[in-house]
Amino acid sequence: MTTTIALFVTAAAFVLVCGANDGASLLAMAVRHGSGSAVPVLLMLTTAVAAGPALFGVRVARTFTDGLIPGDSGHPALFFLCGAAAALVLVLLLTWRGIPTSITLAVLGGLAGAGSGLGERPQWERLGLVLGIAAAAPLAGAAAGFALGRGARRMPTAAGMPRLVRGAHLVAFGCQCLAYAANDGQKMFAVAAVASAGRVGGSLDTPPALAPAVVVALVFAAGTVLSLRRVSGGASIRLLAARPWQIASAEMASSTAVLTSAALGAPVSMTQTVIGGLVGAGASEGGRRVRWQFAVPLVTAWGVTLPAAYAAGLLAGLLARGVTA
Repeated sequence: MTTTIALFVTAAAFVLVCGANDGASLLAMAVRHGSGSAVPVLLMLTTAVAAGPALFGVRVARTFTDGLIPGDSGHPALFFLCGAAAALVLVLLLTWRGIPTSITLAVLGGLAGAGSGLGERPQWERLGLVLGIAAAAPLAGAAAGFALGRGARRMPTAAGMPRLVRGAHLVAFGCQCLAYAANDGQKMFAVAAVASAGRVGGSLDTPPALAPAVVVALVFAAGTVLSLRRVSGGASIRLLAARPWQIASAEMASSTAVLTSAALGAPVSMTQTVIGGLVGAGASEGGRRVRWQFAVPLVTAWGVTLPAAYAAGLLAGLLARGVTA
């Protein structure tokens, strides 16, 4: 019973923090660069999150619940609880200290650390593959952003170009919402499913029903609204004095990279891939267009979040092992 309650509390807090970090970052960039006012854009993002499992399945979510945890684990629910809770605490601490972070990296590191602390053997091969794809996604976003940016610059101007660009923004942001729902956002459903089932194996054999999916999306939206002002001047906003076509290029580039990763079942960070797309789109006009100092958080997140999350998960696993011994 105690583990079940702890899982529910962890799940609710985790989804709220995902909204505060991921959702607010995506929404802030969309609103700032003309994809629309906050309310319809937030509705678009929330709807995509709720519909994501039904549209795309739960392959990425199952990577969290089953792909990184050994099938013969003696304490699978405790394994997952320790990893998710460690990731949540770490993200809150790093955010409070102003240190760039990634929830996806924190969960991956936290699960690996928790497994080691509980005396289990995490699926290191699978984890290495997932981390490799996660590292490649921002680079793929940058390459696609550069190509799309070059192509957009060659488009002939027309009297109705501003309307076309605004339309492109809406389409690109819609693709971005779907990509987030298909990939990065599925970590929320992984945590929620384990909390609901009270176990790991088989907790996500099928996509969640509509009602639980809507609840997750609404909690995510609440976190987005609560944190929107805090992230409105984030690194992705300050990375370059972006032209409208560069933002649309970056959104489409990041969507393509993240959807491709989803097809492979590998969770990647949407916000990091967006930064890669922005770098590529800005560099299509020359390297000096990019304020490279604001790309440093992407590297910092890997250098700090992953090892710190492993250490936090390891500590949580050791403590849980001592209590249950």
